[in-house]
Amino acid sequence: MDFWNQRNVLVTGCTGFLGWHLTAELIEKKANVTGLIRDYNANSPFFTSGIDRSISIVNGDLADYSTLERAINEYEIDTVFHLAAQAIVGVANKNPISTFEANIKGTWNILEACRNTDRVSRIVVASSDKAYGSQKKLPYTEECPLQGEHPYDVSKSCADLISMAYHTTFNLPVCITRCGNLFGPGDYNFNRIVPGTIRSILNGQAPVIRSDGSPVRDYIHVKDAVDAYLFLAEKMDTPGIHGQAFNFGTNEPLSVLELTEMILATAGRQDLKPEIQATSSGEISKQYLSSKKAQDVLGWRPRALIQERLEETLDWYKANSK
Repeated sequence: MDFWNQRNVLVTGCTGFLGWHLTAELIEKKANVTGLIRDYNANSPFFTSGIDRSISIVNGDLADYSTLERAINEYEIDTVFHLAAQAIVGVANKNPISTFEANIKGTWNILEACRNTDRVSRIVVASSDKAYGSQKKLPYTEECPLQGEHPYDVSKSCADLISMAYHTTFNLPVCITRCGNLFGPGDYNFNRIVPGTIRSILNGQAPVIRSDGSPVRDYIHVKDAVDAYLFLAEKMDTPGIHGQAFNFGTNEPLSVLELTEMILATAGRQDLKPEIQATSSGEISKQYLSSKKAQDVLGWRPRALIQERLEETLDWYKANSK
């Protein structure tokens, strides 16, 4: 609590799923939070929960370098959490240019703005397990090459490498997070497997699986991801941490079908058999992480097992279904 008390923090992507959870936790810890907001969605949890009334807001886009530089200087920012991104794989496949603009150009803009001030002491950049692309050996470790092949994956590989370059060349105090797939309360992107399946269950409908059900992924609860981001930022004054990337996952990889069936069992609705469409394309079949480095170096591990987190998540959607 004392670490964040009155510390000036900028969160890009503060209205997003991870962003509003992280912002709420920083407020709880008494940080002075500034949020970069591009779009106003009155129905998003960020606004309906009133978080917007507890922070300073800068209206603008990552593509506008001058806005970023002004925000960092005027609000005397010490810590930056760069979360803003176009995060949907399907959208990236349909519209790669806007994804590259947001995820690649947006990253170099925020890093350049930080480089041109002497105020910022720590920058945490959100990458993804997708940055690793397809690997012959799993789970991914931080030593694996970054070799995304599809638009979203490539955008994350590039942002990751650009962040490393700014540390190596300019000694910028950067660390990188590579998380598995996030789930938890407040995710209204029903194209994602967890909220989509839960909505189907609450409507008494069979959940739809766009793939053939076999893709394997890491799934990490948003509260555990927030904990990971804060944990890492608090450790960044430790010698040797700057310039490092860390995987954050549960070490419990699941196939899409296994996860869907787990959610159905949690809800007691095994009678709703998944509808497997097998129509998705442009995705890697197996992606999952080793979090050993985060455990050994940072002392981080998720606070609960996936089953417990699914129960919490299902309860939240039951209480907040629209």
